[in-house]
Amino acid sequence: MIPVNTMEMLMEFPSLIVQDLNNFHYDGYISICKQMYRFEIKVPASRRLSEASVNCDWRLHKLIKDFKTVIAQRLRQCENIVSFVKELQMIAERQLEDENKDTPESSKFCQQLISHIESLGWERLVFIDQSFTELHVQYMDSGNREHIMKLFIGNQYPADTPKCSVELPTKFDLHWTTQSELRDAYKQFTAAVDSYKEFWDVMSEIDTNTWVLEPEKPTYSARHRRIAISASVSVQLTVDPTHPRALPECKFLGSDQAIAPVRRSMNTNIHLWDERKGLLENLQTLLDVKFPSPTNSRKEEFSVECGICYAYRMESEIPDEVCNDTRCGQAFHKTCVIEWLRALPSSRQSFNTIFGNCPYCEKAMTVKMIVK
Repeated sequence: MIPVNTMEMLMEFPSLIVQDLNNFHYDGYISICKQMYRFEIKVPASRRLSEASVNCDWRLHKLIKDFKTVIAQRLRQCENIVSFVKELQMIAERQLEDENKDTPESSKFCQQLISHIESLGWERLVFIDQSFTELHVQYMDSGNREHIMKLFIGNQYPADTPKCSVELPTKFDLHWTTQSELRDAYKQFTAAVDSYKEFWDVMSEIDTNTWVLEPEKPTYSARHRRIAISASVSVQLTVDPTHPRALPECKFLGSDQAIAPVRRSMNTNIHLWDERKGLLENLQTLLDVKFPSPTNSRKEEFSVECGICYAYRMESEIPDEVCNDTRCGQAFHKTCVIEWLRALPSSRQSFNTIFGNCPYCEKAMTVKMIVK
């Protein structure tokens, strides 16, 4: 457990007095809607907040008695005593406000949501916010990958469909009725995750056995991978998540001279693609290459800096425009080289193509303009 920040505790709960030198035992009062309630929390020698004992007066106990499961869950998940007491204070304040307004709807909403969480299983819940309007549930697939579904609950739950956020390679539509519960949403989510197991297995093989230049940190929704073939050539793959072993869309990046042999190999070997084999094995046969990997090379060999700004990454752009002369092969950000060529009196432009000289070796260079 993260140790308590005594200054933070003093600022938030000045009437809770520390009772030991380790700052794990507090006794005193907490304020709820401008009323003071006796409260004590004591963390045992194990230093586990989940094993803490909580005592309070009968008035506070009455306010939070219907939320024992939530409170126990937050004891397991909160970082420290301060954050836990804040959440308990929030629960009690909400209940007291509802009692004062004589409107049971909010209490009924919380009780129903808690009932649905219990039906789903508390062990699957990894986060719930203080207002009970956002919760995150976890699913571990058969490949031991963690998947999170974020659900945003409205005040009319379950009459209104919760909004959800998931990381999947295709759109996820939650099917919901007024009779639906959280467990129904979870079943739909896990079924969707399981349907993409082969896709993630394929992408994992690529991520493990090649140098992926883009994206830098792939998410579960990413269908693209830019893989290094050599210091001057890479291929961007777009994999179909519903048919991950099928021939992916391939886009080669590099100078025309450098990528010409790879393109020829692809055209010659395309009939050899066999969906019974792995995607990586098929790609190496198709392109007649052996992809560099972490076992035989370093990523720095393929992360070439731009010859103009001397940086690798410029916002979302990386150096993928290469000098046409194979003896040079210097890479540039497309934005950098276009600005450079436009500034030269000797450069000329025809439609969406600009012609000029390489900033590095001064050989003739042709660059396609960025079309927005």
